[in-house]
Amino acid sequence: MEVLLSFGAALLALRLAGALFGRWRVRRAPELLAWTCSLLAYAAASGALAWGAAAGWDSRSFRAYYLFGGLLTAPLLGAGSLLLSGRRWAGRVVLVWIGLSVGSGISVPVHGSFSSTGIPAAQDHLDFLPARLLAIAGNAAGTLAVVAVAALTLRRRPLGNALILAGVAVAALGSALAGLGEAATAAFTAVAVVLLYGGFVAPRPGRRVPSRSAQRRGGGSGEPGGSPVYRQPDRSER
Repeated sequence: MEVLLSFGAALLALRLAGALFGRWRVRRAPELLAWTCSLLAYAAASGALAWGAAAGWDSRSFRAYYLFGGLLTAPLLGAGSLLLSGRRWAGRVVLVWIGLSVGSGISVPVHGSFSSTGIPAAQDHLDFLPARLLAIAGNAAGTLAVVAVAALTLRRRPLGNALILAGVAVAALGSALAGLGEAATAAFTAVAVVLLYGGFVAPRPGRRVPSRSAQRRGGGSGEPGGSPVYRQPDRSER
């Protein structure tokens, strides 16, 4: 069951990443590219979960899971929120973060033995500095950015933003419980990506979804299905 849940989460994350990348090719909006990279990282982390559950965890699967799930997914998602809200500096910051995370994820030593198919606790295999500290800082900052921007625009898009907030909360809860050894399961990963997917594609109330031809011409919103995720008001709406 762990393998199926993780693999299904990876496929769904890839599906959403592809849809967001398609919109980025039309509009070249930086937030769409950040969200695409975040969902790709989530898919890679889910794939590592499936790998560990199917073949047993080792340093390779754990390193992949920690890099993509622990160091990249939340910061990239938060960077997309900041970019959409007009904080262009977030693009430069996240590029530095990606380089730092990849370097750390590849080079830090992984110690200890992997004795089960359950999700390994990071404190059993990684030193606090630098990898675990980077993960704590990156996830806290990324989650805070997502929550803040979604909360500020909740009234304009209640369903979509509520689903995204729920997805982030479920993912964070799953990571916390797994780290404490209370729940080492891929169920949190699967539920979180379903909620995120629903949040990204949910339409804004009262807004007509543009046709495919209009989307190809660059009309509509920045997200698949015409959903304005965290859409900011224009001057006429302020």
